[in-house]
Formats: sequence, C-alpha cells, structure tokens
Amino acid sequence: MATTRIATTNWEGSLMEGAGNVSLDSSGVGKFDVTWASRAEDPNGRTSPEELIAAAHSSCFSMALSHGLAGAGTPPESVQTQASVTFQPGQGITGIVLSVKARVPGISSEDFAAAAQTAKENCPVSKALAGAPISLEAELLD
Repeated sequence: MATTRIATTNWEGSLMEGAGNVSLDSSGVGKFDVTWASRAEDPNGRTSPEELIAAAHSSCFSMALSHGLAGAGTPPESVQTQASVTFQPGQGITGIVLSVKARVPGISSEDFAAAAQTAKENCPVSKALAGAPISLEAELLD
C-alpha cells in the first residue's frame, strides 16, 4: 500500500525580506516558520528546507538500519542518527553527513559498518537525495 504525506508552505513577500510557514498537514504535528535568513544564516527559532530534509533523512536511515540489523538476526537496542545537511547559497545542498551511533548486541564492528552502509545506500530518502554527496560515520557502542 502506497502512502502520501503532505506539507504546505505559505510564503509572503520577496525571498530576502519575505517569510513563510510550513505545516505538516498529514500528521498535523505543527506549523513551522521559515525565512531566507533561517536558511542561509542563523535559524533564530525558525526552520529551513535543509533542516526538514535532515529530519527526514535521519529518521529514514534509522528505520532502514534497524530493519536490516533485525533481518540479519541482530536487532538493535538503540539507533541514534544525526543528519547534517549543508546548504551553500548559490550552489544548493553541497553535502549530507549521516552520523549513527547504535547499540547492537552480538554484532562485530565490521558487520555493523556494512549494515550501516547498506542502509545508507537503500533508505528511500538517500535514494531521493542521490544528487548530493552523502557520507557516513558509523559507531558501534558497547
């Protein structure tokens, strides 16, 4: 079964002086302010497209890694993923770094690194973002 998720952005004014908000319509969890300054300079309590991409990527990767580990017979106790999305005005998204730390009983560091790499390559958000360089840092916790 396919699912469709919906978000809506309302923007007023020019790029540099304008402002808007993005609402997460499907879940109804909130409405978040966005401005050019929050995207290209300091957030100052507002979000950006890149932060929303980072949220999507970190959650998708965590799910993919958890699924892959469980399927291999080594379900994780915990997976914590941070996605850092770099935006350069005039160039766009110039890179994404996924940094994952996980507790996975009964797995070697090598097998964990391989599972993390597979998750990076196969999570649907990674595939959607294939035009940007994506790097991975994976740490297996004791």
